[in-house]
Parts: sequence; C-alpha cells; structure tokens
Amino acid sequence: MGGAGVEPGWVDEDALEAVLTASRTLVAVATKSLGAAEEETTTAQYRALVVLASRGPQRLVDLAGALDVAPSTAGRLCDRLIRKDLISRHRACADRRAVLVSITAAGRQVVDQATSRWRALIAGILTNLPAPQQHAIAGAMRAFAAAAGEIPDSQWPREGPGTAAAPVAGLEPELPGGAGGRA
Repeated sequence: MGGAGVEPGWVDEDALEAVLTASRTLVAVATKSLGAAEEETTTAQYRALVVLASRGPQRLVDLAGALDVAPSTAGRLCDRLIRKDLISRHRACADRRAVLVSITAAGRQVVDQATSRWRALIAGILTNLPAPQQHAIAGAMRAFAAAAGEIPDSQWPREGPGTAAAPVAGLEPELPGGAGGRA
C-alpha cells in the first residue's frame, strides 16, 4: 500500500485530515441516501445488505468479520433482516452443517434504491468541481476503496445470489421459521 520510499505503516497527516473531513460529508450523504428506508433499515443493517449484495451468500462468521462485529451481533442483525424479508438463511448443499445468509430480491431493492439516491447526491457535490479535480478524486477514491477491500459496484452480481430472480446453486430452501436456524 505504501509508495516507493515510504515506510510501511506511515500515514501522511494531511491525507488523514482530508479523508476525515471528506468522510463526514460521505456519512451525511449515506444517511440521506437511505431516505425513507432509513426508518426501517439502520446503517448497520444497510452495510450488511451491501456486503451480501457485493460478495454473495456468507456464513454468519464471515459476515461478522466483514462487518467487524462479533458473530452474536451479526446473528441478531441477521434475525432482524430476515424478519423484514431482506435476507434469507439457507443450508449449503455441499456441507449440510454450513448455514449461509443471502440477500433477497427485496433486500437488493433497498440497496439499489439507496445507491441510486447516493449517486445523485454525490453527483450534485461533484458538479461543484472542475473536471480535472473530479478525475483526481476518482483515482484517489478507487485506491482508497481498494485499500479498504471494498468491491466496486460494477463487479457486483446483477441478479444477486440468493434473490428470488436467481436462486443460488448449492443452497437449500430457507430454513424453517426463517430466523429459527443459526448460522
């Protein structure tokens, strides 16, 4: 991650300050982008939906790792999303002991609608900058997202795994009672 001649672990204070300042704006944009869904979907729940939309079905422990929360916290979060029909829980056919969670068509719709609003809000901010600055920001943000392990939208499955439109191979139907099975 460090450039040529830069010590590993070194952080440019100016870059850190700039990212912190910009992140406050991005948090505000994220909050606005959830729009009406925010009343029913928390930021943490939305992040879980994004992880499932971008990475496909996950074991609960893997989802917890991606969200940087304890598995028990991820389990409670998933239980709420299952009750809202935004994700489903399935047994993997290859390993019947494994339980996976995946986004549903309704969950994918929440992500897509929020992303659409997010795009419009960010576009409104970018219009205040000249083209060369927009290009510089694009390069810097791609590098920042890659360093954080974020998957670009263009690489997400379009008909998300586990959605009603595209059942996932190797998954059995939802466990009885939806939230009843533990991942």
